[in-house]
Amino acid sequence: MASGIFAILDDIAALMDDVAVNAKLATKKTAGILGDDLAVNAEKSTGFVSSREIPVLWAITKGSFINKLIIVPLTLLLHVFLPSAIIVILILGGFYLAFEGVEKMVEYFFHKKHTAKPAADAEMTQDAELEKVKIKSAITTDFILSVEIVIIALSTVLDKSLIMQILTLSAVSIIATIGVYGLVALIVRMDDLGWTLIEKSNKKGLANALGMLLVKALPLVIKALSVVGTLALLLVSGGIFSHNIEYLHHLLSGWPSILKEFIFGLLGGIVAWVLITLVKKTISLFKN
Repeated sequence: MASGIFAILDDIAALMDDVAVNAKLATKKTAGILGDDLAVNAEKSTGFVSSREIPVLWAITKGSFINKLIIVPLTLLLHVFLPSAIIVILILGGFYLAFEGVEKMVEYFFHKKHTAKPAADAEMTQDAELEKVKIKSAITTDFILSVEIVIIALSTVLDKSLIMQILTLSAVSIIATIGVYGLVALIVRMDDLGWTLIEKSNKKGLANALGMLLVKALPLVIKALSVVGTLALLLVSGGIFSHNIEYLHHLLSGWPSILKEFIFGLLGGIVAWVLITLVKKTISLFKN
């Protein structure tokens, strides 16, 4: 009886070793998209008052876990029963990401507004609404990026058993979510860490200098994340188009892949933005 239990434990240990090896390979293959995921979600998780940063980030993190609970089984089912649907979903998701990237560019270059400061109650209501909108947008974007991550991870274990595929995708999903949003949490709380160092150092020495650096660096980091996040949206979408649309895959073959992906993402985003803007204006005309 005891030997049977030890044999089972040995089998479980061997299975976990295999899962760890496959998850490591899958994580390496998804490193690029994880970097883009970090940039996009860090940008979406900033811009709130200090007291709301962690609650907002936690809401997005929970949404990310729910996304992956949906995506992992759905991807496995589609891979078995309707593999062509995975490509369609990826391309549609690519257009959404490209649209978001172009929309940010349009807002920055053409829709800058200077409005009077609202009253305190109205400002709190606006902040609450903005928070809800940003959380929803971040979770939606995370869903698209998570689909890409899970599909890339699946491609590394196609020759493995179903249980190995399930465990590997689950491990990668957990690692990706904790890793990305853990780093985002560190970024958005940089200034708090800085002030702590300043206070404990009595405003003297290396700790004080490091604290001041962290406090002063946060606004610059947030601005940089806004730019990097927008570029990441276009590059990820362009990469989806390039890898999954045969014509585009062979187009501009002599160009650097990063430039190709940026161009495809930008053009796809412009097309999506024009179509969505026309639809919105048409609906608005019918309502009026």
